[in-house]
Amino acid sequence: MTSSATAKSAAPLGAPTVRRAPGQSRWLPRLLIGLAVVLTLVMVVAPLTYIFARAFSEGWSAYAKNIMSPDTLHAIWLTCITALIVVPVNILFGIAAAWAIAKHRFPGRTILVTLIEIPFSISPIIAGICYLLLYGRQGVLGPWLQAHDWQVMFALPGIVMVTMFVTAPFVAREVLPLMQSQGTEQEEAAVTLGANGWQIFTRITLPNIRWALLYGAVLCSARAVGEFGGVSVVSGSIRGQTNTLPLQVELLFNDLNAVGAFAAASTLTLIALVALVAKTLLERHKG
Repeated sequence: MTSSATAKSAAPLGAPTVRRAPGQSRWLPRLLIGLAVVLTLVMVVAPLTYIFARAFSEGWSAYAKNIMSPDTLHAIWLTCITALIVVPVNILFGIAAAWAIAKHRFPGRTILVTLIEIPFSISPIIAGICYLLLYGRQGVLGPWLQAHDWQVMFALPGIVMVTMFVTAPFVAREVLPLMQSQGTEQEEAAVTLGANGWQIFTRITLPNIRWALLYGAVLCSARAVGEFGGVSVVSGSIRGQTNTLPLQVELLFNDLNAVGAFAAASTLTLIALVALVAKTLLERHKG
């Protein structure tokens, strides 16, 4: 018996046979893997390590002092409040938009899909300028808002609005393909059995999309926390009032407080890492 026959007989039944394409060398996969590892180390691991190394470069006491400063604490609070408002609203919007597009046929359906994608194609800074020209003191609605003593720009409402615009597509993009692939057979069967709309949604639709919904919510949260461009336009970057955490990092760098800037940046990094871990776990569960 030849060695090749022995190898074939030793292989377990049903095991896939890996065949190398003619002319393919062994070093090519290893080269690609090594290149991926090197790029990951250079572009991801090294910057993350540097952020935490600089944040703790003067010791734990200096790190805690910078994190616990009133301006940084207010920036963290404002960032969390913005995310807590934006994410639930975008979840409701994403579900409603996906439900309408996937389960119904109506005039303007294609336009609605296009409108949902617009925030991905427009720069956040441009979006912030549009909001400023619309709701600012010298904007189209500015005099009316000022007459009714409503402060939108350079305040929490403006920050929430521009963040909501930037993050609007995330939940809808995750939920819509799943709803479309599932069709409407289960909902139609439930209707014939006498179920109302709320029962159909809570017992059929929502359980089927729950992982995609959570996945979209994680992405939306990470984007809302890290938004910089649009918020920098509509907030005015007022120290201790309208500075979110990304704006606070820039402000501390401009003040030449490197340790404080990296301490604030480490908080954003931790939030991003938590979102990344949650995203990975949800992807495994979906798979």
